[in-house]
Amino acid sequence: MARSDLLLDLVRAGSAGDQPRFKRVVEAIVAEERAKQHHVLAERLSRHLIEQPVRPTPIKGTGINSAHEVLPQRRLAELLLPKEVARTALEVVEEHHRVELLRSHGLEPRHRVLLTGPPGNGKTSLAEALAAELGVPLLVARYEALVASYLGETTVRVAQLFEYARSRRCVLFFDEFDVVGKERGDVHETGEIKRVVSSLLLQVDAVPAHVVIVAATNHPELLDRAVWRRFQVRLDLPPPGRGRVAEFFQRVSQSWGRGLGLSPRTLANGLTGLSYSELDEFAMDLKRRYVLALPDADLRAIARQCMATWQGRIRDRPE
Repeated sequence: MARSDLLLDLVRAGSAGDQPRFKRVVEAIVAEERAKQHHVLAERLSRHLIEQPVRPTPIKGTGINSAHEVLPQRRLAELLLPKEVARTALEVVEEHHRVELLRSHGLEPRHRVLLTGPPGNGKTSLAEALAAELGVPLLVARYEALVASYLGETTVRVAQLFEYARSRRCVLFFDEFDVVGKERGDVHETGEIKRVVSSLLLQVDAVPAHVVIVAATNHPELLDRAVWRRFQVRLDLPPPGRGRVAEFFQRVSQSWGRGLGLSPRTLANGLTGLSYSELDEFAMDLKRRYVLALPDADLRAIARQCMATWQGRIRDRPE
């Protein structure tokens, strides 16, 4: 939002006594000042928010300790994504790059993204790539610091994590989101979990558009139905089919500057069923064995041996 619009919004919120709106506008200004490297002003504004009664009292060991910051490296072009997923991700990035145009028409960019699919198929990588494309840090929630054994403490820690995120432009990533977003109708869950989910929904609703929330889960069936409704973008990342596996190995071959001993098509025929992370492990395994066999390495024989080993892993998987 342009500085003049932020100031006008700040005055309107103050005049109306709208404390939540006032707080959100100040948080947006703080995020803008941090982006401009105006850290002194940003910290002074942040301290002002801390003094407000609407801010929960910090608990030692929470807040920033509830997440770790990652400098994103992966880009969207590096990922093998389903066409619809890639198209939607690029749309979200464009909306944030052209946010001023959207706001001039009374619109906001989408900033709540839910990723589903089996483990190892790119959910974390996509969150990192979105942060890289937006040029912002990736904040990864740390559940061991968020989830407490004392009644009510988890709710406070979740609130403090969201407050920290709101003070800057960032992507806030929750992996295994079902840990804190479980279905409240589950009779096996405790009242504490239900309170955490209710608090989480309130926090998600209050997040300004400069914070992109990305939540990932391997078990979407466990999520509370109200959690689903909060996310404007819902993307499924399935395991790669044969064509995608062949494309994966073609890229690996290009990055190595040499063949892989077997053609990408042959490797795909033998290894379809593996996740992207497992395919990456296979490629590293192949490279290690090749390097250790130098100078007389038979790359073709090594590739066949590696493929046989991994095919055995596929066969031995539980149904």
